[in-house]
Amino acid sequence: MAFSISLAGKGGTGKTTVAGFLVNYLLKNGKSPVLAVDADANANFNEVLGVEVTATVGQAREEMKKGTVPSGMTKDVFISMKLEQAVVEHQGFDLVVMGQPEGSGCYCAANSLLTNFLDRLIDNYPYIVIDNEAGMEHISRMTTKNTDLLLIVSDPSRRGIQAAMRINKLAKDLKIGVGTSRLIINQAKEPPADEVLAMLTAEGLELAGTIPEDPTIYAFDSAGRPTIALPEDSPALGAAFAIFNRIIA
Repeated sequence: MAFSISLAGKGGTGKTTVAGFLVNYLLKNGKSPVLAVDADANANFNEVLGVEVTATVGQAREEMKKGTVPSGMTKDVFISMKLEQAVVEHQGFDLVVMGQPEGSGCYCAANSLLTNFLDRLIDNYPYIVIDNEAGMEHISRMTTKNTDLLLIVSDPSRRGIQAAMRINKLAKDLKIGVGTSRLIINQAKEPPADEVLAMLTAEGLELAGTIPEDPTIYAFDSAGRPTIALPEDSPALGAAFAIFNRIIA
């Protein structure tokens, strides 16, 4: 059975970058193959991982809706074929991208299709890393149901910490099968203040650790280089690996 790790957090916290750190960590510690899942309609996990995506789960559904199913093929067989084509194979990991419907359609159907597809794939991988969309909606849609570890990523701001606590509370209230929740404070300039630690203690959300600001990340991003290729002396990468060493079996 796969060990599933889901990432959540408000926009702008560097959640996808941390998800990339996690895939990198798993690969370098022999915990492969990894299934990386981009469950964000605004997909960019592939850019962090340095892979090209030509097909998504959302596109598969749109093709089926348009009636492009070949003669003699059932819709179930067609959608199954298209979903398999949406798996991007890479060295040590595979990537599946939810994508989005055309126009102004709701993401719920694509999300449901992705969830069902993951149920079929999970036995093929020892670890699954799910990069969810920013905010809280993915939790109410239960994309992250039955996840072993929920990593909530926040920036150091008070609003970011409060958003992280709300995500943690919603996951608890909905009883969606989250095994453990941990907070990672990203882009930190200094250790968290005592007031922040007190807030987390009151909420019952354990701080896994902090990841410092790292100019190398910004340089990679500006140059369009995948951050999975960050050098090993990157302070952010080193801090992330230290966190994962403590919390991942």
